[in-house]
Amino acid sequence: MKTHLNSVLFLLVLMVAISGCAAPRISIFGNNGEPLKEYTLQGSEMKKVLLIPVKGKINDDVESGLIRKKPSMVQEIVAQLKKAEKDKDVGAVLLVIDSPGGSVTASDVLYHEIVQFKEKTGRKVVAAMMDVAASGGYYIALPADAIVAHPTTITGSVGVLFLQPKVTGLMDKIGVEVQVSKSGANKDIGSPFRAATAQEKQLIQAMTDKLALRFLDLVSQHRRIDAKGMTEIASANVYLADEAKRLGLVDRIGYLNDAVDEARRLAGLDKDAKVVVYRREKYENDTIYNMQSAWTGGDDRIVLIDLGLPTSMEGELSTGFYYLWPTASGVR
Repeated sequence: MKTHLNSVLFLLVLMVAISGCAAPRISIFGNNGEPLKEYTLQGSEMKKVLLIPVKGKINDDVESGLIRKKPSMVQEIVAQLKKAEKDKDVGAVLLVIDSPGGSVTASDVLYHEIVQFKEKTGRKVVAAMMDVAASGGYYIALPADAIVAHPTTITGSVGVLFLQPKVTGLMDKIGVEVQVSKSGANKDIGSPFRAATAQEKQLIQAMTDKLALRFLDLVSQHRRIDAKGMTEIASANVYLADEAKRLGLVDRIGYLNDAVDEARRLAGLDKDAKVVVYRREKYENDTIYNMQSAWTGGDDRIVLIDLGLPTSMEGELSTGFYYLWPTASGVR
């Protein structure tokens, strides 16, 4: 092991020596610990539209690597909102959402933080939906002053899942059992080691219905949708952009540049107002379609250790309540 490490270090030193002034930037542990810095993507005026990407499952889990940890999605987005609060030149925030949703609590935290940002600053928020903005991905778009769906966006899935993995069948096959002593009849409710009782199923369903009602109430509060439309939406169906617009789930259909123009218009900004992002790394030829805030690889940077080691199998989610469209998240 020591010999192998010495060989790697020797190779790196040799590469730097050969490259001279054109030496590649070397990142041993990535750069997720770097501070957020502002980069301009478009425009030249003083006032700004801040673009914040929301990509992937919504969660508040810190991703553990071999040596360092990556901030959760909630931490990353809230950090950007807090930074924007302090900059009076940020006239509007554009949330670029490509997410099937995630945990109930993480989705609600982001919803709350966006509402708080608007109340504290009086600034406009626009949501731009990309490939998928379903369930929790739609939930966090609700406080927006305008929701713009890409022509091919899939959205909706207004509802709740309670995911509860079960291993009882496997345990029966291999002859393993778990003995449990409990202080109350429902202390081990949701246990993966036994089948749920009828009473437990009723309790879980009641909680699921209550969380779904909260979601629907927020849709009704933020969107002008009649009773017939709300009944249809309550089925938790997913919709393409044109159907979502018909129901009132989105305001208009357009491309990302259209969403930028909408943010400028609502905030009363000049057409040449800057479009900015907060990143932990500078990207050459950066555009509004870049959904990353930290470097994950490339031609001019060597990443020796990938710290994004998964802590669970792809698509696996622990027991809990989710504002999630499972088909788009890899859960079956």
